[in-house]
Amino acid sequence: MTVRFAALGDSLTEGVGDPVPGGWRGWAALLAPTLSPGPVEFRNLATSGALSRDLLVSQLPTALALRPRFAAVLVGGNDTLRASFDLAATAHRFASVLSSLTSIGAVPLTACLPDPGRLLGLPAPLARPLARRMRGVNAVVHALSAHYGAAHLHLAELPWTQRRELLSADRLHPSAVGHQLIAREFHALLAAAGHPVGPPPVPFAVPAPGRGADLWWMATQGTRWVAARSTDLLPGLVALAALEARHLLRGSADRLDRAGAEATAAIVTRLTATRPRPADRLEAISNDQ
Repeated sequence: MTVRFAALGDSLTEGVGDPVPGGWRGWAALLAPTLSPGPVEFRNLATSGALSRDLLVSQLPTALALRPRFAAVLVGGNDTLRASFDLAATAHRFASVLSSLTSIGAVPLTACLPDPGRLLGLPAPLARPLARRMRGVNAVVHALSAHYGAAHLHLAELPWTQRRELLSADRLHPSAVGHQLIAREFHALLAAAGHPVGPPPVPFAVPAPGRGADLWWMATQGTRWVAARSTDLLPGLVALAALEARHLLRGSADRLDRAGAEATAAIVTRLTATRPRPADRLEAISNDQ
C-alpha cells in the first residue's frame, strides 16, 4: 500500500539550504522514502516566503485532495517578520490547517522554529521583538500540536548556533547537514510513536559551508534573495525596531514581554478549549486577510 506524504510550509520545508541540480531537496524529501517499508508518494507544496494564510488558502486544498497519511505543517517564521503580525490570526489559521488534516486521518508533523534574530545575530532592537514573536508562535504550535496529536519536533532546541555546519551560507536556513538532522529527528519521533516507518534516513557527508561559501552565496544568489525579501520583510523589520527602541529607552521592554506571554496564554486557552472546524468549511477562508 502506498503511503502519501504532503509537505506544507515555507522555505525551510521547500528545502532552501540543501541544493541539488535544478532546485532544492530538503528535510521533507529526505524523510519521505523512509516513512514506510513500501512505496511512498511525496508532494512538496512548500514555497519560499509562505505565510500561515498561504498554507490555509493555497496549500491546504491540494494537500487535502491528496489524502496523505502524513502531512508536514511548518510555518510561522515569515509571519513574525511582518509589521501586521497578528498572533491570534496566525494561531487560528494553524489550528484550522491541523483540524482539516486530522479530520481526514492525516498525521501532522510540526515543529517549533528557531529564533531568526538569534541565528542572524541581530542587534537588540530587532532581536528582542523577533524573539518575543517567535516565542508566541512556538508556544501556540506546541500547544496545538499536542491538542491534535501531531508528531512535534523541538526544532528550536537543536544546536543551530553551536554547530556551524548545521546552517547554510545565509545563516537562516539549515545546511544540507541540518536538513539531514531534521529528517532523522522526525523519523525517530514517528518510530517512537509506533508508526510503521521504514529504515531511518542514512546520513551522508557534506562539506560544511565556510567563509568562501558565504561569499559565493551572497554573490550568486544572496543579493537576489535579499532584494526579493526586502520588498515585504524590511518594512516590518524597521517598524519592529522602532517600537522596541522606544520601549528600551523608556525601560518598559519587560512589560512587552509580559504582555506578549499573557496574550499567548489566552490564545492557547481559547484554541485548545474546542476543536476548530476543518478549514474547508470555514467561511473565514475567503475573507481571511
